[in-house]
Amino acid sequence: MTAYVGLLRGVNVGGVKLPMGQLRDLCESLGFDNVRTYIASGNVLFDVRASESDVKAKLEKALAEHMGRPIGVMVRTAAELAGVVADNPFPDRPASKTVAIFLDKPPPDAALEQVRNRTNEEVAVGTRELYVFYPDGQGRSKLSIDAAGNGTARNMNTVAKLAELAAG
Repeated sequence: MTAYVGLLRGVNVGGVKLPMGQLRDLCESLGFDNVRTYIASGNVLFDVRASESDVKAKLEKALAEHMGRPIGVMVRTAAELAGVVADNPFPDRPASKTVAIFLDKPPPDAALEQVRNRTNEEVAVGTRELYVFYPDGQGRSKLSIDAAGNGTARNMNTVAKLAELAAG
């Protein structure tokens, strides 16, 4: 069995409501074991014998059927999530103001050159993530990152807690 974390994009924000109990039930119906969620922003942990691509496809299909619209899901193993925490290029910055933006594939080489409207934010490239430190808070920022378009962001407090829970 592999321990995975599913990070849903755009759930419980902007009018897209998915109670975490329904998400747990949906994952259990797919045959995932040890299913649990963390906070109401679309974070689900589970164990399953399947590849990441199969997990992503099954979960996105089931969510689209359940929600009546596509819901993007980024999937990471417990080890990959621990790597995201370890590779954080801003470890001395407040974790609540630092995010990892999870992507399906590595960011393009030009990702940093395509950042617009930067004031005092710091942006760095990870393996399949972008890291951003928002000194004034994410809600006040006008930062635009083309490479983050289909990604989903979690602050480093959440990422660290998910990594801890996924490690068992």
